Amino acid sequence: MTIPTRLDHVVIAGPDLGELVAWFAERTGVTAAPGGAHPTGTANALVALTIDGRRGPQYLELIGPDPDRIDRALPATFDIASLEAPSVQAYAVHPDDIQATVDHARQNGYDPGDVGDLSRRTPAGELLEWRLTRGQAQRLDVPFLIDWGSTPHPGLADIPSIELVGFERTEPAPDALRPVVGALGLGDGAAAIVDGPVSGYRLVLRTGSGETVEL
Repeated sequence: MTIPTRLDHVVIAGPDLGELVAWFAERTGVTAAPGGAHPTGTANALVALTIDGRRGPQYLELIGPDPDRIDRALPATFDIASLEAPSVQAYAVHPDDIQATVDHARQNGYDPGDVGDLSRRTPAGELLEWRLTRGQAQRLDVPFLIDWGSTPHPGLADIPSIELVGFERTEPAPDALRPVVGALGLGDGAAAIVDGPVSGYRLVLRTGSGETVEL
């Protein structure tokens, strides 16, 4: 398996954040650190990723409904409202120039959406701000783009970590998706798209005890 060279973070979503954190800890032995709440009605917990034993600007985002949200309806973000169990739902990549990548994609037949601002506060009260693509009908089978600007990258924060072994997209008809992702012009910066029985993501991690876990 390969690892996308432009990987920023992998999104694992679920209908209940507390249960999602417990689910991940049971499988990996790692308890995700509280991240914060978003204005979209979601909240997250984070785990840093190491590659070949080294920390870098990559992490896992466990995301679910904000337990303290006012609107008790399940949020639509990452299709959380339709989930009954935890699922690897999406991933983000960090291009050198986010707007230039959007323009390139549009010129090649795929519109990833406009670049917009988003933010959250950490449990310590620190405001994190970033820019990302937020299409109205954003496809979860195509990476979204993110730019952290001057905000410290969450993957380098003082949070638990786990080793990333590989990350790829499986598709029964991979040739249909490859040109769409290819329109971003990222090459091996995006996840490899491989033949598989169902559409989805294959995330492979290695625990501290050396066990390989596939999610």
